[in-house]
Amino acid sequence: MSEFAPAGDPVIPDYGTATDCVANDGLFCTGWFVQQWPSVFWPALVSHIYMVVIAVVVGFIIAFAAALLAYRKKWLAGPLNWVATILYTLPPLALFQLLVPFTGLSMWTVEIALVCFTLLIIFQAVLSGLAGVPADVKRAAAGMGLDTGQLLRQVELPLALPAIISGVRIATVLTVSIATVAAFVVDAGLGSPIIKAVSSPFNTQFIAAGALAVLLAFVLDGLLVILGRIVTPWTKARA
Repeated sequence: MSEFAPAGDPVIPDYGTATDCVANDGLFCTGWFVQQWPSVFWPALVSHIYMVVIAVVVGFIIAFAAALLAYRKKWLAGPLNWVATILYTLPPLALFQLLVPFTGLSMWTVEIALVCFTLLIIFQAVLSGLAGVPADVKRAAAGMGLDTGQLLRQVELPLALPAIISGVRIATVLTVSIATVAAFVVDAGLGSPIIKAVSSPFNTQFIAAGALAVLLAFVLDGLLVILGRIVTPWTKARA
């Protein structure tokens, strides 16, 4: 990914064919959007999806492992939650700035920051889901001869799945939003055309990129809802 030009350099959008809509800076120039889709918006959308998926997957692995550890070792729940909370409360631009001296203006900086913002939500979702499993259910499973590992895999995790998926949904939508700020570090994602549009008087680029980010959040959330219904069919039957 290429880096942004130094501050102060002019940003000159590619207006393409100067139609009346473009020349008069219409609210939304559909023709210009279609013209710029393959070269501007589609690559930005793909890179945005890439950033979000990598961050959520890595964040889930880390947070899930930490939550399982905290569930088994109760005294670790407080310290782990405290660390995740500190990372979550850092402003995105501040975290980017803290990471740049170590990882530079690179995708590593972006992904590390995005992962940090997913940890608290997923950690708390997994931990609360496991803690919410009824004690009588666990006693009944233990009475059937299930050991600790079997109890976790066959009873606790399946019953905690709705809470876990809810946490992943929230983390995913949040990451879609924060990833737009990543354009201050790398020239990638839907934040790139948004920032370039802010530097110009042209409305269409700003509206189109923002609308794509919102649409992406809805689509990913919808896919996770469908996934949740597939992996927890008993909740639908109970409803």
